[in-house]
Amino acid sequence: MSPDQSQTAYAASAADLALRALDALRGVGGTAVLAEHVERAEDPKAALAALRVVGADAFAPYLLHDAAFHPQDAAAITQSFAVFPPAVSTPAPPPEGPVEPWLVAWRDWATAALLARFAEGADGPDGGPLAPQPAGAPILDDHPSDGPTDTDWQRWSVRMGQLSPLALPGLDSPVHSAARTGAAPLALARGATRAMLRRDFPTAARIVRWLALLHAEGVPLPLDPVPLVEHLGLYGAGPRLALDVAIARRLLGLEDV
Repeated sequence: MSPDQSQTAYAASAADLALRALDALRGVGGTAVLAEHVERAEDPKAALAALRVVGADAFAPYLLHDAAFHPQDAAAITQSFAVFPPAVSTPAPPPEGPVEPWLVAWRDWATAALLARFAEGADGPDGGPLAPQPAGAPILDDHPSDGPTDTDWQRWSVRMGQLSPLALPGLDSPVHSAARTGAAPLALARGATRAMLRRDFPTAARIVRWLALLHAEGVPLPLDPVPLVEHLGLYGAGPRLALDVAIARRLLGLEDV
């Protein structure tokens, strides 16, 4: 299989897993959803890659609904880390290091942290966590003095959106602190609104996840996130976006996902 074919297979499997997680969040489907995704796959390696891509959001049915987490699910996630291991060393936060490996490290940490919460003994080969917590968090400078930078509200909100799998209950980190601090709620609101106006619904949904989480935590927000979520549910498309919207709805207490 060529690299392009592999990427296509991985993307298709990730979309299928997002649909499975969405069904489980709605109370539809069987048990051991994650393990079933791997066991029934024509390409088990692509299915394991999907577990790494969907990451912490695969835990949404267990965090936000009454779905039961099964040992088979823990084994599937552990296997995904074995087949697609994270970096040996924790990437430096930008600008000291490149952005993408650092984002991946944070998303891996979220998956590993939730796995440790639901499955005792889910450790790496050296006895430590499957993925350690990276250093640093996106830094917001709401008044950049040297012109646009990757810390102004537009770029910062997009960066937080790239970390949307962390916007789940049961996780806490410097990234979460950054979302709650100072002008961050306003920046998230502005970023979500800008993405909506640009009809960039996937980005809007990822940012709205943070607004929904802050609302659930009782953090004052400059806007009501419910109309944004309802709009995304009407006009957004695709399994991944649908899962983001469903997670946001659960966080906001809108039980009909």
